[in-house]
Amino acid sequence: MNRSLINWTTFIGALALLTFVTLPLILFPTGGKEVVLMLKDMMTKNLSFVYLSFGLGIFGFLLYLAFSRFGSIKLGEKENLEFSTLSWAAMLFTAGIGASILYWSAIEWVYYYTAPPMGIEPESNKALSWASAYGIFHWGLVPWGIFTLPAVSMAYFFYVRKKPTLKISEACRPLLGNKVDGILGNVIDILFLFGLLGGAGTTLGLTMPLISAGLHDLTGLEETKAMKAFILIVCTCIFALSAYFGLKRGIRLLSDMNLWLSFFLLGFVLLVGPTLFIAETTFNALGIMGSNFLRMASWTEPFNNLGNFSRSGFPETWTVFFWAWWLVFAPFVGLFVARISRGRTIRQLVLGTLVYGTLGSVLFFGILGNYAIYLEMTGAYDVVNAVQTLGPPAAVMGVLNMLPLGKFIVTVFIVLAVIFTATTFDSGSYIIASVVQKEVKGDPMRWNRLFWAFALSILPIVLMYLGGLSTLQTASIVGGIPLLIIMPMLAMSFLKAASHDLSQKDQSSLEEEQEDKIS
Repeated sequence: MNRSLINWTTFIGALALLTFVTLPLILFPTGGKEVVLMLKDMMTKNLSFVYLSFGLGIFGFLLYLAFSRFGSIKLGEKENLEFSTLSWAAMLFTAGIGASILYWSAIEWVYYYTAPPMGIEPESNKALSWASAYGIFHWGLVPWGIFTLPAVSMAYFFYVRKKPTLKISEACRPLLGNKVDGILGNVIDILFLFGLLGGAGTTLGLTMPLISAGLHDLTGLEETKAMKAFILIVCTCIFALSAYFGLKRGIRLLSDMNLWLSFFLLGFVLLVGPTLFIAETTFNALGIMGSNFLRMASWTEPFNNLGNFSRSGFPETWTVFFWAWWLVFAPFVGLFVARISRGRTIRQLVLGTLVYGTLGSVLFFGILGNYAIYLEMTGAYDVVNAVQTLGPPAAVMGVLNMLPLGKFIVTVFIVLAVIFTATTFDSGSYIIASVVQKEVKGDPMRWNRLFWAFALSILPIVLMYLGGLSTLQTASIVGGIPLLIIMPMLAMSFLKAASHDLSQKDQSSLEEEQEDKIS
């Protein structure tokens, strides 16, 4: 155990900041929750324009990178691809999405159907069409663009400039210079780690009720704290083992398993369900999103709350909230995607992440979501009422039980939820371990990976039992506000470094040509 390789300032600082935030929530849960929710409301209402323009700006910037001369830059000039395209796509998708997509893909449309955007009549056919499209939009190109920006910057400095560390602060060096070696660099890295540690609670907060509802559906056992504790222990052991075995022998294998199990579940629903309806509704949703992409990405309700107009709150409740949430996870997902992208070009990294990530979301929302819509429309199962009265986890189980071999599919769904959770957390622990090490050659140290594997789960577990989990999730989003500054810094740092390196390369090539002519 080589403790000298650890950056103890970052290591202890991240834990201290998380403790500083969570302790008041534990000691003063009511008052702390009110303060955090107030900050969240202030953020979403006053920064709507900032977040929405931020999302569009990143997406446009990435398209520019992909189709400019920067796109041809290879991440390691003499490096072959470290992972096959299928394994690469599986790892980036499972790390970036997690089990949350199992939760939301089946029932997110319910919220848009009953309280639709843009003045559409609730529970109308038009509301249903837009509800089918909005889920894909909220999990599509813009979110994956937010994930991709730090991946491009980090991959460039790690593989092209051969920096031995995977740190957000290191990628800001072209702008900040040697300041990243001091307090400022530590603050940047600690803020990133805090967002990930706090944000990790969302996956647990959504997955545990889903898995426990599935076990209740299969066995009839009551959803007790003991059951949830057992589920958490199983999930923790799986992703701790995966993190222990490292990137190639652990995380990649688990991600591949996750991918094939997802294909089986979605393929089964598509084939035995209303295939034509699912295909047509998904195609229609893509058309709505494609023709209204800019409108959906920039809608702020500017004329509401004026005169006789009332405000629905849809942009702040959903789009702004989602963009803020993806932003919290962006450095972690970006660092992980950077680590697994050796041998690819910037163009392949950008377009691959945008396309594969969005395609995965389209499949889940298009198949599971539209199957649930079909049940609602035909009266086979009242999904809306189930969400409102029984709760979303029970509603998801109700949707799955309408399939042939329903209990078997629920079993597959539970296994997939556990693996999805594990792939997100093992990737997270791997990246945190990399960030707190001074140098990363191959995998981070095993004890370091294991420590963060358990830290990622134990802290949210404690808060979940104390009832402060949702508050911490919101607090971590508020804590992600500094990333609105850090992310543009990453973009500018990459442009500055890559432009300099390309000009140097052009100058070198010109000099070689001149020498050849002389000789």
